[in-house]
Amino acid sequence: MIVTTAQLYKVAYSKFAVGAYNINNMEQCLGLFRGNVQSRAPFIIQLSKGARKYADKRMLEAIIRTAEGMFPEAIFAVHLDHGDEEACYDCIASGFYSSVMIDASQEPFEKNVAITKRVVDKAHAKGISVEAELGMLGGVEEDIKVDEGHACLTNPDEAVEFIKQTKCDSLAAAIGTSHGAYKFKGQQSLHFEVIEGIRDKVKKAGLPPTPIVMHGSSSVPKSEVERINAAGGKLDPSARGVNEEEYLPAAKLGVTKVNIDTDGRLVWTRVHREFFRDHPEQFDFRPPGKIFVEEYANFIAHKNEKLGSAGKLDEIRTSLKKVA
Repeated sequence: MIVTTAQLYKVAYSKFAVGAYNINNMEQCLGLFRGNVQSRAPFIIQLSKGARKYADKRMLEAIIRTAEGMFPEAIFAVHLDHGDEEACYDCIASGFYSSVMIDASQEPFEKNVAITKRVVDKAHAKGISVEAELGMLGGVEEDIKVDEGHACLTNPDEAVEFIKQTKCDSLAAAIGTSHGAYKFKGQQSLHFEVIEGIRDKVKKAGLPPTPIVMHGSSSVPKSEVERINAAGGKLDPSARGVNEEEYLPAAKLGVTKVNIDTDGRLVWTRVHREFFRDHPEQFDFRPPGKIFVEEYANFIAHKNEKLGSAGKLDEIRTSLKKVA
């Protein structure tokens, strides 16, 4: 069942975070649905501009629709990740997406507000949720590269004004994470004071609680990097991501959506590198594909445990029935 992210956030806010996972192909989609049904968790399917171009938006929609029929117990949102204004309008008009992200964070504050408000007005008219971004994460996301020197944490006072003016449903905030596989060198923690600052100032301003979205939230497991390199990869062994143990404490403060993409790519790379290393005579891509679906499902279930969303499917379903 496809629902809006706002419907998921209504139950999750300040209790747990909903995992938002990017997909690009059938194997990822199958593993994603299996892992979430296995762990009884609601989830968000994210389609980026890159994914829509790579597989074609029509192909991705067909794959998701088919998976929805295969897993009728699943409850999820379909979300455009890092969309520009044009992509947002295309998704809003499609009748398929239940949520879009407008990313105008690279623009000056006033222009970001103006662009975001236009998207919010069009989306809300069709009952679609909108995520916006304020502040800039470092790292690489699709075709966007932000030098760490230009990354900046979200200002809580600006966040309140931004939410007030745009009426966005959730806010992607820069709270210390980074896009891509090369995130942190050594140990680095989330900026919990920024999360608390946004939550407290939103409340003080008399605004409804606004879910915070955490981008660049992969943990880049050391074991995955080591196994990939042992199978012929050349990833930086010092790369570090977000500590999984910080997901739930952040969720309790209002981080309600956690984006995870890089870790899933690492699982795919590890499975395929190890398979063809161990079976050099093979050329059929289906055997490693089957392994990946199972490994990815287990990966998703593990992440949901850390996010606190595992076992929350019935609570979401009950909430939806009450509204209906």
